Amino acid sequence: MALKVDFYVLDGADAQHRLTYACRLIEKAVAQGLTVCVCLPSAAEVSAFDTLLWSFSDRSFVPHAIATDASQAIAATVPQTPVWLALSASIQADVLVNLCAEAPTDFTSYARVADFVDAEPTRREAGRRRFAHYRDAGHPPETHRVNA
Repeated sequence: MALKVDFYVLDGADAQHRLTYACRLIEKAVAQGLTVCVCLPSAAEVSAFDTLLWSFSDRSFVPHAIATDASQAIAATVPQTPVWLALSASIQADVLVNLCAEAPTDFTSYARVADFVDAEPTRREAGRRRFAHYRDAGHPPETHRVNA
């Protein structure tokens, strides 16, 4: 199966909306029986996203764990934990959710990549670079416009 890159373009500049939208997408992937690696840029952002996954919806639960070392990366293949939060795209999963400013170098090991950009100028410019990176690597993203 060919790699599919989905690029979600949000019309607002609120970083929280972008992250909450990512949570909803992760929730849908888990409901479909898929495993997810969420790539975040820093330990602080991993911790904040961990909290958000617990609280973004009062009607759902997204089982997840934080990958902190190689032993947890190996454990990520265990189906009881479908979502892993990591500082790199090193967790074997069906879907890579990229919340970093740069495209992960090893994104091609996933069946699907979900990337997000909003209207905040710095994040928008970084999103354009990621879009070009995926396209230039032979995986042109499908763009989805998302209204706030």
